[in-house]
Amino acid sequence: MSTRFKWVYTIVLLVGILCHSSFGQSVYPPIRVDSTRLDGKTRYFQSLAQSGDHKGGPNIVVIVADDLGKNDLNLYFKDGLDTPNINQLAEEGIVFTEAYSTSAVCNPSRAGMITGRYQQRFGNERQIMGRYARNKFEFFAFKTFVNTRPLQLIEPWYTPSETELRKQGLPVSEISLFEAFHSVGYTTACFGKWHLGYNEPFLPQNKGVDEFYGFYEAFSLYEPTRSKDIVNHKHRIFQNKMIWRQKRSGPSAIVRNGEEVEENEYLTKRIAEEACQFIKTHEEDPFLLYVPFSAPHTPFQAPKSYCDRFSHVKDLNKRVYFAMIAALDDAIGEIIEQVKESGIEENTLVFFCSDNGGATYTGATDNGDLKGGKMTNFEGGLNVPFIIKWKGTLSAGAQYHTPVSLMDIFTTALSACTIPAPTDIPIDGVDLIPFLTGEREGVPHEFLFWKTDFNKSVRSGKWKLIVNSREDQLVLYDLEADKQEHQDLKATHSEVVEHLLSKLTEWESELVPPLWPGVMEYEEEFDGVKMRFAF
Repeated sequence: MSTRFKWVYTIVLLVGILCHSSFGQSVYPPIRVDSTRLDGKTRYFQSLAQSGDHKGGPNIVVIVADDLGKNDLNLYFKDGLDTPNINQLAEEGIVFTEAYSTSAVCNPSRAGMITGRYQQRFGNERQIMGRYARNKFEFFAFKTFVNTRPLQLIEPWYTPSETELRKQGLPVSEISLFEAFHSVGYTTACFGKWHLGYNEPFLPQNKGVDEFYGFYEAFSLYEPTRSKDIVNHKHRIFQNKMIWRQKRSGPSAIVRNGEEVEENEYLTKRIAEEACQFIKTHEEDPFLLYVPFSAPHTPFQAPKSYCDRFSHVKDLNKRVYFAMIAALDDAIGEIIEQVKESGIEENTLVFFCSDNGGATYTGATDNGDLKGGKMTNFEGGLNVPFIIKWKGTLSAGAQYHTPVSLMDIFTTALSACTIPAPTDIPIDGVDLIPFLTGEREGVPHEFLFWKTDFNKSVRSGKWKLIVNSREDQLVLYDLEADKQEHQDLKATHSEVVEHLLSKLTEWESELVPPLWPGVMEYEEEFDGVKMRFAF
């Protein structure tokens, strides 16, 4: 942005703030609590209290990487990074080759995973937004003078009130994994990135989490930038400039059980240390441990010692990215090793996954041979790494090739611990254990669905349909023959298109409108066609 434009932008912004005009903006419905569902949630916890002792089940460990592309790992792609600890976990467990997140961005994906339900059922369809244009002048200034590519401002634009802004988060009427396990006597913990709401009543302590260490936002610095032992790489793209400005302030602050703390060590390492200490402390007690790492999400920061491992990589962007993944791999290894040292390996069900695909807009990953990345409905955005380990119960070193969803973590964990799932609402996650042991035949999911505003997708068997209803774009892929999504088959398989569209429409009829509006859309060109994706 030139100096002249900066001055123009500043003047326009100041005028807008002073005028605080809302003329021209669109009105969005207020967020309301679903009282019927809230009553159902109360009845569910009352029924759990009467259903007997569930403490004889296994411990549950859920490890989540952030924006880790499936093909960033040589476990899945020959040119991927060597991650010995993740590979060791794969050798000891079951690797899923067709696992899917419920969204191509962080918050909605986690909302679906933690509840076992499509997040669109309860309005958590879009990413939590911390900031909207406050008036038409501010909107005009951003649109005219600020380069937000590859993001584009949404029109019509919305300006929720501060009260409405604070209501964004996993609805209180939803039953989280933490609440279900806490209610039957498990000790629950979350160490890492929360990103399920920044304000009351969405914070961990109000969601059944007994111990929390981490941050509430989508991002935080891995280490203060003044550290001499850290290598920083700053991207010029709009959203990452905001990350570096925010640093560890506001919801990006490091927090322990509601109290802000100063942290000077590398965050990925600290998260693992907190998880290991929790396991040591509670190895005699039933526990649910959720470890949502922030790596390798931006900002790109890595210890110099890890960067030195990749000194042969001349591109600093990629070198730091690889170093972050290596540090993540070591952290995961420490947690798995602690489970073994504590003597609870056969009594611990471990899940490992990424919340969505790799962020190709950073230029550090291209998701290998998969098309697209984070924010898109292509395989590079939705198809994620996923491993389950339960020593003595599940076969070691096996692979499972049928499509599954991260929502299945919720139902599989509850079922393993004989905790009944709610019966008065649709639970979309499936108990995977019978499919993995051979006790149950067939497929866990006949259909998998995705939706964010005008972007919709459905997969059934080998077929995947992607729809952009706003721009009248529709493509059909045979993923068995064309995992790279290059050949559009809609012209020769119209009956498949009609069938999948009908199922998608049927599923959509069960959903509620998004509880909050978006701010921007992601734009990228594929096969010569510009495509927009809401998030």
